[in-house]
Amino acid sequence: MAAVLAPPRPVRRVGGTGGTPVALLLLGTVIAVLALVPLLHVVQYAVTVDPAVAREQLFRPRMAMLLRNTIGLTMASVALGIVISVACAWLVVRTDLPGRKLWHVLLTAPLAVPAFVNGVGWISVTRAVEGFAGATLVVTLSYFPFIYLPVCAALRGLDPVHEEIAATAGLGRVQTFTRVVLPQLRPAILGGSLLVALHMFSEFGALKTLRFPTFTTAIYDQFNSTFNGPAAHLSASVLVLLCLAVLMLELRLRGRRRYARTSSGTPRGQRRSQLGRLRLPALLVPGTVVALALGVPGWSLVRWMVVGSSTGTGLDGLLPTAVTTVAYAGLGALVAVMLALPVAVLAVRHASLSSTVVERSTYTANALPGIVIALALVTVTLALAPGLYQTAIVLVAAYLIMFLSRAVVSVRASLEQAPPVLEQVAKSLGSGNLATTLRVTVPIVLPGIGAGAALVFIAICTELTATLLLAPTGTETLATEFWALSGGLEYGAAAPFALLMVLLSMPAVYLLSRSSGRTT
Repeated sequence: MAAVLAPPRPVRRVGGTGGTPVALLLLGTVIAVLALVPLLHVVQYAVTVDPAVAREQLFRPRMAMLLRNTIGLTMASVALGIVISVACAWLVVRTDLPGRKLWHVLLTAPLAVPAFVNGVGWISVTRAVEGFAGATLVVTLSYFPFIYLPVCAALRGLDPVHEEIAATAGLGRVQTFTRVVLPQLRPAILGGSLLVALHMFSEFGALKTLRFPTFTTAIYDQFNSTFNGPAAHLSASVLVLLCLAVLMLELRLRGRRRYARTSSGTPRGQRRSQLGRLRLPALLVPGTVVALALGVPGWSLVRWMVVGSSTGTGLDGLLPTAVTTVAYAGLGALVAVMLALPVAVLAVRHASLSSTVVERSTYTANALPGIVIALALVTVTLALAPGLYQTAIVLVAAYLIMFLSRAVVSVRASLEQAPPVLEQVAKSLGSGNLATTLRVTVPIVLPGIGAGAALVFIAICTELTATLLLAPTGTETLATEFWALSGGLEYGAAAPFALLMVLLSMPAVYLLSRSSGRTT
């Protein structure tokens, strides 16, 4: 009985014929080196610190408090995000929940609301969100879609035959879900949880607003208030170690397994579970999540525009700032998916130690605050190419370093569920590696490419700290204008910039909801 009910046996990755293409590995290495620039800068600076100073900084009580806060917030946010995402994804994809398509879009929409806007919105409603519990709630509501979206995609991609076998064997819905469905959702849950964890390590704006100290807020205080270089870089080094630990844990939990179908499977759609008398009460689950994630910050922004004393000021700069934001976000998203494709192909189709190192390298910068990444690029630029200082090239490079992992995760998730036999057939017919990639691989992973581009576009639209330091003189984005105005307590003037930031991100959010919910 157990053998019949077990999930399908994982399919081992199959490398390309003749091993890893040298050109692909070289390209991946160049991408990895770019992504590792901030890490190398932090390590180089940290090793030059006097050992006595290092011991004094690393073993003080405040460092232990920051470590406890950072790890605790990350674990709580990931756990809560998994619960919210799996519950909502199951209701939207696998049940007859009323308004499934609308709920799917609304549950994706929190990605369009920056965490620092969410934090300012909540803190203006109640001071009760200050501290651990409030920080966990706000950042989870901002980042849970990173888990929700891949879980939705995975639920739709699963072959229903295994659940039908479980049902005929007498298992109930709960047992079928825990023993058959949930194990197959593991790659999606792990990939999304990895992104959430890395964002927790580098989140600044929301946590600063909610007055919950972590390594990131401490690093900003050390750089901006006292310019304590050794303390800031040592704190950043601890964040890097935490990032490496999370990457290794995710890699170990993921294992060397895939869940790709080798054929199109049954052409009929999956049968939805009938909620019966629970159909209307079940609406409370996504309804509560949407109300907390979108309703509270949305109501705050509208209220500021109505009652704010500064409402109406600064509107002449709204359109030029929006054009600048879209231009940077579009360019960054395009380049990011172009760089993510070779990294994903290396990791999935040519699994090896070198390809794993290349892929994992794209994640490391996520553990570093934007100010550390920006200062690393300033240092490298002034040393190697001073003419590029404070140019758009350096700013776009910062965006790529920070957000490339979003594109890699999306493209990889799409590629992992695609059968490698199609590419092998193309190569057996004489197609070269590049031709196979363009004619076979790219069409297969097109949904992942679109999702990755949308994620990067949203991230750049809402990026704050690196833009403040690296933007060319006179260049402003919606995020930097909102932060400057809200920091000066001009909430009425800041609200239109936040609202426009959300509106510009919504098309990308809709694309994400479409790519992960075509049959929802």
